Amino acid sequence: MPTVLRLDGLRVVIYPDDHRPAHVHVIGAGGEAVFILNCPDGPPELREVYGFSRRIVARIQKDLAAHLATLCPAWSDIHGRF
Repeated sequence: MPTVLRLDGLRVVIYPDDHRPAHVHVIGAGGEAVFILNCPDGPPELREVYGFSRRIVARIQKDLAAHLATLCPAWSDIHGRF
C-alpha cells in the first residue's frame, strides 16, 4: 500500500488493487477516511469515515484539495485512467 502523501502525521494511501473512481484512504490518529478525488479538478468528496471528528475531516479535505496535482497523477501511475 503506497503512501503517496503525509498530512500532519496522517498517511494518504492508494491501494494497488483498489477500484475506481480515483480515491485515497487517509489513515492515522485512530481513524480512517476515504475521499473520492474527483480528478483532475476536485474537489475531494468524503465517502466514509471512522474515528475522525468533523473538524479533522474538514481539515483533511482542504489539505487533499491543495494536493490534487500530486494525488491524481499518483492514482494514474498505479491504476491508469481516473
